[in-house]
Amino acid sequence: MRTRWHASLVLGLCISTANAAGSACLEGAETGLEKLYCEVVAEGGGAGLPSPTDFKRNDPQVQALLLRRPAGRLGLEVPQPGASATADARTQTEQADTQPEVAEPENNPPADGGQLADCRLEGQRITCPERRFDLAMNQPNSRLADGALEPDNRLGLSSYKGSRKDEEAVRRYLSDAYDRYIPKMVDIGLGANTMSFTAFHHAFHIMEDGGVDFARRMEQTFTLLKQDKKNLAVKPRYHDELPGDLSLCMEINRDIVVCDDVGTNWVYISPSG
Repeated sequence: MRTRWHASLVLGLCISTANAAGSACLEGAETGLEKLYCEVVAEGGGAGLPSPTDFKRNDPQVQALLLRRPAGRLGLEVPQPGASATADARTQTEQADTQPEVAEPENNPPADGGQLADCRLEGQRITCPERRFDLAMNQPNSRLADGALEPDNRLGLSSYKGSRKDEEAVRRYLSDAYDRYIPKMVDIGLGANTMSFTAFHHAFHIMEDGGVDFARRMEQTFTLLKQDKKNLAVKPRYHDELPGDLSLCMEINRDIVVCDDVGTNWVYISPSG
C-alpha cells in the first residue's frame, strides 16, 4: 500500500538523488553552475536534485533555477548561466579580496520576511503572535468535506504556454501551480504526502521534455489519487522527521505554510483556515 501511494505521488517518475559529490564531480565540472551543483551535493543539500548526468542535460537557465533554493540554504551564490568553473571561481576570489567584510546581523528573520518573521517553529507547530499552524496529517475520508473525492473537485492547473528558457516565466507559473496543488492535496486528505517544490519543478521539466502536458498529467494523477483515497486507508504520516529551521518554510496562502529541505515536505495549516 505504501509503495502504491509513493508511486502515485511522484507521478511515476524516478527522481534521482544526486550523491556523486567529491573530487570526481568537481573535476568534471565545466561551468560555474556545474561546480556549484557539486558543492551543494557535497554539503548534503542535493536531495531532490537530478543525477549529475541529467543535471548537465538541462540548459543553464534551468540549472540555475534548480540550484537557487538548495544553494541559498547553504549560503552559496548561484553564478550567472554561462560562466566557466574557473572564471567563476576567479571572480568570487577577486570579489572576496576587494570587498570589505560586512557583519551579518544576528537572529535574521526567515527569508519569507512576511507573517513568519515573528513566528517560532516548535516541532509539529508553528506559533505566531496572533495565530498558529499545525502540522497537516493525512485524513480519513470521514473527515473530508462533502464532494472532496468527487470528479467535480479538480486540480485545475493551466497549461504552460511560454518558453521554458524564460526562467522568470517558468518560476511564476510553477509558483502559482504549486500554490494551488498544496491546498488541493490537503482537501483530499493527503496533506502529509505532498511533493516538495523542487520535485514539482523537476517533474514539470521531465514531462514537458517528453512532450507531456504537465497540467494534464497532474490532473490525471489527482484523479487517480482521489480514486485510491476512496478505497485505500492511509496512515496519518509515513515518517517522523520534522523541519529543523523556520528558514525552510514559506507561506502558500494565509492559512497554509509549507516547509521543505528539498527532499522532504511538510505542510502546516492554521486551525482557523
